[in-house]
Amino acid sequence: MSGAPVLVTGASGFLGGYVVSELRRHGHEVFAAGRDAVALARVADDAHRVLGDLASLRERDLEVDAVIHCAALSTPWGAWKDFHETNVAGTRHVVEFARRNGVRRIVYVSSPSVYAARRDRIGIREGDVDRDNRMNGYIRSKIAAEGVLQEGLEAGEIGELVVVRPRGLIGVGDPSLVPRLLDVHARIGVPLFGGGENLIDVTAVENVATALRLALTRGDAAGGVYNITNGDPRRFRDLLTTLLALMGEEPRFRPMDRRVAWALASALEGICAVLPNRPEPPLTRYTLSTIAFSQTLDITRATTELGYRPEVLLDDALSRVAAHLRATA
Repeated sequence: MSGAPVLVTGASGFLGGYVVSELRRHGHEVFAAGRDAVALARVADDAHRVLGDLASLRERDLEVDAVIHCAALSTPWGAWKDFHETNVAGTRHVVEFARRNGVRRIVYVSSPSVYAARRDRIGIREGDVDRDNRMNGYIRSKIAAEGVLQEGLEAGEIGELVVVRPRGLIGVGDPSLVPRLLDVHARIGVPLFGGGENLIDVTAVENVATALRLALTRGDAAGGVYNITNGDPRRFRDLLTTLLALMGEEPRFRPMDRRVAWALASALEGICAVLPNRPEPPLTRYTLSTIAFSQTLDITRATTELGYRPEVLLDDALSRVAAHLRATA
């Protein structure tokens, strides 16, 4: 199926742009869908730009073999109606597009946030999901979106479906993970729990793009789910120390107690939920679940069924990000 035309939603975003480049390098005709006209212009020519939101996509007529659905509202805090509109209803629009255009396969970018918990979790497998997880709206919406796709598959609206859950994307252009950590480091120092011994899995964005390309033609087409990481979990303290050293900065850590921090985050969420405009709390339970506890993913299914192998090493990814940030500071 090499060279088959593919629609990428969220192509104007961080991951989507890398996916477009990866597919084009491997001979695919790529239609880049997104709401940011300037960003789309960087990744696609006029004929291959699909400007608009996901609701407008359902009315489009495009001859594509597959859809890689990257578009999402991804944030630890927000109103449920916004998460539902983008992540749940938006996914329903993608299913309708696929049905109308006879798309062979949808590859969906889900999230390992569905594994979030107030405890250490090592070697998480794809089935280790609490479908009733309500820690935040983002998690709830990603679980619901996976459900929308499974329902579409069972109803025959989707011919084939593969779901990918990539953990902690890092790379040049990252708008979230590394910038948030560096901002906290500069302002108050990075919170450290249990001496920072907790294990963290992250993934070079280039490796995620490779996994998504592989998922176009490999894997369990009946809704198979695949964890994606670099397969190189690091202690939280070591990961941050490495990144900061590459940035030429001395690490500033702020030791904190997990129980106290969890109580504080819960209180802050309760306060911010009733304030006008619902501002994002300076600390959330979801953020704590990612930095205060160990969380590593088992990628055995991806390596055996997709043929996935991390091509960009974690240290190389960190070096690229640090060099870019230093050059643009």
